[in-house]
Amino acid sequence: MAHFGLTASPAAAPPAGRPAPPAAPDGFGTQTPGALHPAGGPARAGSEPFRPAHVTGAEEELRPPSTAGGGGGVGAMRVWTLLLLGALRLDGAPARNVLLLLADDGGFESGAYNNSAIRTPNLDALARRGLLFQNAFTSVSSCSPSRASVLTGLPQHQNGMYGLHQGVHHFNSFDAVRSLPGLLRQANIRTGIIGKKHVGPEAVYPFDFAYTEENSSVLQVGRNITRIKVLVRRFLQSQDVRPFFLYVAFHDPHRCGHSQPQYGAFCEKFGNGESGMGWIPDWKPQLYRPEDVQVPHFVPDTPAARADLAAQYTTIGRMDQGIGLVLEELQRAGVLNSTLVIYTSDNGIPFPSGRTNLYWSGTAEPLLLSSPEHPGRWGQVSSAFASLLDLTPTILDWFSIPYPSYSIFGTKRVQLTGKSLLPALQSEQPWATAFSSQSHHEATMYYPMRAIQHRQFRLIHNLNYKMPFPIDQDFYVSPTFQDLLNRTRAGQPTHWNKTLHQYYYRDRWELFDCSQDPTESHNLASDPRYAAIFQMLRAQLLKWQWDTGDPWVCAPNAVLEEKLSPQCQPLHNEL
Repeated sequence: MAHFGLTASPAAAPPAGRPAPPAAPDGFGTQTPGALHPAGGPARAGSEPFRPAHVTGAEEELRPPSTAGGGGGVGAMRVWTLLLLGALRLDGAPARNVLLLLADDGGFESGAYNNSAIRTPNLDALARRGLLFQNAFTSVSSCSPSRASVLTGLPQHQNGMYGLHQGVHHFNSFDAVRSLPGLLRQANIRTGIIGKKHVGPEAVYPFDFAYTEENSSVLQVGRNITRIKVLVRRFLQSQDVRPFFLYVAFHDPHRCGHSQPQYGAFCEKFGNGESGMGWIPDWKPQLYRPEDVQVPHFVPDTPAARADLAAQYTTIGRMDQGIGLVLEELQRAGVLNSTLVIYTSDNGIPFPSGRTNLYWSGTAEPLLLSSPEHPGRWGQVSSAFASLLDLTPTILDWFSIPYPSYSIFGTKRVQLTGKSLLPALQSEQPWATAFSSQSHHEATMYYPMRAIQHRQFRLIHNLNYKMPFPIDQDFYVSPTFQDLLNRTRAGQPTHWNKTLHQYYYRDRWELFDCSQDPTESHNLASDPRYAAIFQMLRAQLLKWQWDTGDPWVCAPNAVLEEKLSPQCQPLHNEL
């Protein structure tokens, strides 16, 4: 496959004995049975292949009217002319568009972030055509809460998505939340999502064009890059000429040992052409040897963890090739040079101290911004702090759409605490602070934490610090964690920078100087030499909690009583 900007050769037909990937159970919704489309996805019986969900007959109204007879042609032509004008800015330039590319549990496994052990030519090319952020952070290290925060600009405790959305967890954002796709729709921006949605309710997160786990197999729309390519082409070939926001949410490189173990620990075998694995025509699998991977400092350096990372690398390679295909479709449609392209991930990688943690290793994210209007920043690296809470303000700013004034509960107006990142595309910015907030992952994993990173210092407040830190089902069955458990029980070296006991049981406050202690191993919260820094960060974190209406703002040693003064009433619970 060619890198984006070049023409990819058409995919060959599957060799004999290599069926397209099956619509396997994915754990995120019902399966889509039926015949397999040549691109590898299931075609719904009795319908046109790839017809987008949630599109009604209104789509037909966007097509140019016929000039041959029939009344009402003048009115229809007037509507069509207005739509064509809407595709141009006031200065006559092509309308601005946005493409948001999201990895699922992705990290810094790319050449762009100086990992020389993995091949990611398309991400590397995107970095050369954009600005790379060194200090980007998610606001929550959990899938659904992070995606909801990306699409609302509000932290999980403010938008209501406290934990995972699917299955028995069933968390949802509050009904009154105003999300990015909803705001864009009101501003006449066309919206589309392909891949893993994992948020709800539908009324809060509406998309005009949707192929997600809600109506397809998440493996097909999230990992089958040929199907993703065809769906992107379908979206771009629509007669709807409005500016667009397209959100491609890959399911790679998420683990799948808990849900689809037949495809490998990371679904690295899905679509590789082996017997029973199906075949993805556009994917050229890249295999890695465990001894060649780069082991992050927070991951045990063991054969089991290295094999896990090698499998993860293969799925990152599939996503990277998918990103190249998506960008080629934008160029083919003639819109790449009018589209802001954003690449990031939802949370940390699914390894110890990664996903579900508010340590640097659980919240630091890759972030690339590629703007066709800012070539002066192409290939540059920014040390300015960015948060995934900044993406909604950035996209609204790109489209020149103001954020509305409204309330979720009562009369308190919602205020975005994120910022537009567009000024960083002009010049380096002094931003140096990012906040994080976590309450759940799975429904049973209640371990609320709040955190602030300011320059090199990170302060974490573990509200339920007397409880052991919970482990999610997906991570528990992983080869890395099972090996860690076995080594701990047998008293063998774990080759990790902490013990399981230290991982489970944490201090209420954790303060780290990441410039001197990049592994976050030395808690400075009780060190009198850092008392002033501790108090400053604690005050900033508390102010952010009040500004964002955090229901946990008084926890764990007080209860919030909004009609009393002070609002935090003490519990005298010896904390």
